[in-house]
Formats: sequence, C-alpha cells, structure tokens
Amino acid sequence: MKVDRLCLKNYRNIDLVDIEFSPYVNILYGDNAQGKTNILESLFMCATGRSQRTRNDKELIQFNNQSAHISCYVSKENYQDKIDIHLKNGEKKGIAVNSIPIRRLGDLFGTINIVLFSPEDLMLVKEGPALRRRYMDIELCQLSKVYYFNLQKYYKILKERNTLLKKMVKNGSLLEDTLDVWDKQLCAYGTKLAEERKSFIEDLNLKAEKIHGDISANKESLKIEYKESVDYSNFYEKMVKNRDKDIFYGNTCVGIHKDDMVFYINGNNARDYASQGQQRTICLSLKMAEVELINEKTGAYPVLLLDDVLSELDKNRQDYILKSINNIQTIITCTGLDEITRNIGDKIKIFKVKEGKIL
Repeated sequence: MKVDRLCLKNYRNIDLVDIEFSPYVNILYGDNAQGKTNILESLFMCATGRSQRTRNDKELIQFNNQSAHISCYVSKENYQDKIDIHLKNGEKKGIAVNSIPIRRLGDLFGTINIVLFSPEDLMLVKEGPALRRRYMDIELCQLSKVYYFNLQKYYKILKERNTLLKKMVKNGSLLEDTLDVWDKQLCAYGTKLAEERKSFIEDLNLKAEKIHGDISANKESLKIEYKESVDYSNFYEKMVKNRDKDIFYGNTCVGIHKDDMVFYINGNNARDYASQGQQRTICLSLKMAEVELINEKTGAYPVLLLDDVLSELDKNRQDYILKSINNIQTIITCTGLDEITRNIGDKIKIFKVKEGKIL
C-alpha cells in the first residue's frame, strides 16, 4: 500500500499543492509553522476521516475561504483507489472513494492504512486513559469495519443510557424498566469490543516486546496489558449492581469507555516509574509494532508518517527507525536534513516546504 499522489486546495495554510511521493522515503523539510504537519494531517484524514489535531473541521479550511479539498491516490498491488474529501463551512464533510460518496465513515477505513508517530504520542504513557482508548479505537477501526460499527453502536447506546440516568434523578425508579433495555444492549456491544481490544493488545504486546528488547539491547523488558474496568463475563450483573451509583452520578461508571491499556517496564507501571527516555522507547516500540501488526493482518505495510519525532529521539532510537523503514513508504517531517540523509541511503525524495508551498 502506497500513497502515489496528494492534492490539497485551501487546506489550512496551503493554497494549492500537488505532490507525487516516492514509494520509499519522503522528507518534508523546512522551518516550523510552514505547513509540513498539515500535509501529514491531510493524509491521516484520508485514512480515518478525522484530524488528529482538532475535532472542528472548520479549522482545516484556509482562512478567508469557504471550502477545502483533499485528493489522495493510493496504490494497492495492481489497482489504485482515489479518496476525495470536501470540507465546506457550515456543512458536513463529504467523502468519496473512486468518485462514489460514502454514507458511513466506516466505509472509508481500510482504503489506506496509516501509522502516525508524532510528538503528542510521547504522552501516551503518562497522560490519562482517554488518550490510550482513542489510540486503540483508531487502530482497530483501520483493521476492522465491524469494530467501527460496534463502537458507534456502543457510544450511541451509552449516550441514551446516560440521558436516562439523569432523568431518573428526578423521576426515581419509574424509568428503571427502560434502563434495563439499554443495559442489555450496552453489555452485548461492550463485551464484543472489549474482546477485540484485548486480542489487539495481546498481539501488539508480542511484537512490541521484541522491538523494545532490540532497542534497549535486552536491558529492559516491556509488557502491554489491557486493563478492564469490569469483568466482561459478568458485565450485565455488574451493571445491575451499579445502578444506584450510576443514577446518583447520572453517568455509566463501568464499560469500555472506562477501560485502559497499561505499559510495564521491568514489571513496573511505566506511568509512575518510566524516565523520559524510557517513555520515548515505549512509544517507538509501540508504533513500530503497529506497523508490523497491520502488515500481518492485512498483507500490506501501512504508510508510516513521522511528524518531527526524530528530533525528540536520541541517536540510537533514530538509527533504529531509519534502519527499519527500507520496505515501508515513509513520510518524514523535519527542520534539518543532514542526519537523516546520512542514514537512509539513496531511496529518498526530498521536498522543501515554505509558507504552505512545495519548493
């Protein structure tokens, strides 16, 4: 799977660009705030239908313009897909694959698989569980349209249940029979999602454990576990038992929306004990393991986006990444070229980005 070409119009600070990428390593270099990350963001949009930086699509449209457009051409073995995303102020974004509009975002997933590694990912270890849940959901949605469908259903039911809980604060037990209907549906979808997340983390752990050992010269061991907020084999009974508490808070206190993933270094919880260098190694191991897992599950490597992360890593970790991307289409943003070009070789295409233009 490769990105052949990307066309952007009125996207953030970009008037108009048309980029033809190398199937190997591509470098976007230039000063900060010139538009390099905007290009990677648009590619992430083509894979997930969402920005990794904002929930407000209006922010993606260039100032003083009413609309923006993204076109992305993706090669897969012996055929090519074209993804179009049209953003318009005050309207829902339009997405089409091969000129056919898609009605559900889930129909976009899998058209192109992307692994993005950005400085924000270095917070995965130390930040709260919401960031890690989002990470799991994005990666699983790329791998499984069924997971996306079940996730949408779960959160729709969760919203309805929480609305009902707030009404019950005023109306008491009169609505309890209605609550039971939502509980059974929430448990059905929640159990399926938790099983898929747990399986995903187990597969990811096996690969990340080996990669982490290679990077640390086997001086450290990494373990990733899925942390459940409830025993899903007994989910419904726990929901019933928790009803008084849920009604009191007007919120559902257990379920996949409260679960987490935990990183352990040498048996210790990395969130509490990992140094800054160890956090970086964990994130690097996680992202490279994700690349391998997607290849294993789909039969094709994803496109790897490295958004100014090499400057955050020491030479040993930089070398590991640069030596690992020989067979993977990679798009790197950076402010300087010397260190990268020395370590990659001749399979490289370089673009200078200045004020939203490719020079």
